Amino acid sequence: MTSQPLNGPLHGLKVVEMGQLIAGPFCGQLLGDMGAEVIKLESPGVGDPMRHWGQGETPTWWRVIARNKYSVAVDLRSAEGQQTARDLIAQADILIENFRPGTLEKWGLAPADLMKANPRLIVVRVSGYGQTGPYSSRAGFGGIGEAMGGWRGIVGEPDRAPSRVGVSIGDTLAATYGCMGALAALQHRERTGHGQVVDSSLYESVLQVMESMIPEYAVNGHKRTRTGSVLPKIAPSNVYPCSDGEYLIGANQDAVFGRLCAAMGRPELATDARYATHLARGEHQVELDVLVGEWTATLTVQELEDLMIEHAVPAGRVFDAEDMMADPHFAAREAIIEVEDPVLGKVAMQGVFPKLSATPGSVRRPAPLEVGQDTAEILQRWLGV
Repeated sequence: MTSQPLNGPLHGLKVVEMGQLIAGPFCGQLLGDMGAEVIKLESPGVGDPMRHWGQGETPTWWRVIARNKYSVAVDLRSAEGQQTARDLIAQADILIENFRPGTLEKWGLAPADLMKANPRLIVVRVSGYGQTGPYSSRAGFGGIGEAMGGWRGIVGEPDRAPSRVGVSIGDTLAATYGCMGALAALQHRERTGHGQVVDSSLYESVLQVMESMIPEYAVNGHKRTRTGSVLPKIAPSNVYPCSDGEYLIGANQDAVFGRLCAAMGRPELATDARYATHLARGEHQVELDVLVGEWTATLTVQELEDLMIEHAVPAGRVFDAEDMMADPHFAAREAIIEVEDPVLGKVAMQGVFPKLSATPGSVRRPAPLEVGQDTAEILQRWLGV
């Protein structure tokens, strides 16, 4: 299904994106999906390295992260390029950058100076460690932020080295918080007429989603560790084997566990002292997982799914890309859309989220194919050049 062009709630906002790779550009993608006009400044002839990232003969990551954007070729290391950037930013509502702190200042593009020329400007600065503090000048990538923020240390099996979660979650979290900060700053600007700087660091964005890790240690001296696929003391909640695959079940709440026991044909387990309460199931987590796994192994994935639906037990398949593209729920909600690409034809990719009832976002234009392909149009339309 193809998303239809819509204006979106941020229609009319002008965004200049000066970042590269993931953290800055993903913030630009989010704003662009919601209707903002995003102008991406790229190094002439070289462009964003994301143009070449991804698997297969034809890398496609760029098609997602650069959708809804215009490409303007600007050499930010030259005086002429810096002036062009300055002129564009003077017309913008939001500037996004994810360079190492101090880089904008080195180029004569310090936010304080830019905001003198454009007091309504909101500057989103995404970096590894933030704009202040003793580590601020260090180089930082997403994985470093994940390690410092606590994520990497608890992902994986306890007898192995920390695992990567599988996607660049540190980068996208920092970008998402940067986007949220920009939207909050827009509300402040609406009241006061003044912009501000949004400082979004990789490590703090990860730290923000680490649940009770800090108070657990501060109050109880407990340090979270790697526990593989289980939630410690939360049972049954795991991926269980079937005769033809795997299936995730989350039946750790008392009433839900009772429904799982009924589905298993073992209703007596719900009142067994070892499993009757949340705390008891936590203490007997290993043996309960074995018990559930022995039962699920006698069923196919489809048979188990039918039973879980029938008994209203939260559960689901472990999807891969092929599963998603074939699934009717993904299609019904346009979770996956097709975007017309000038080279590849229709390219399937994730849709726009979250969904707004009155002013939904959309993919209005494909990622720019060539570096600087929109330079003339944007300079004429924004600057009259």
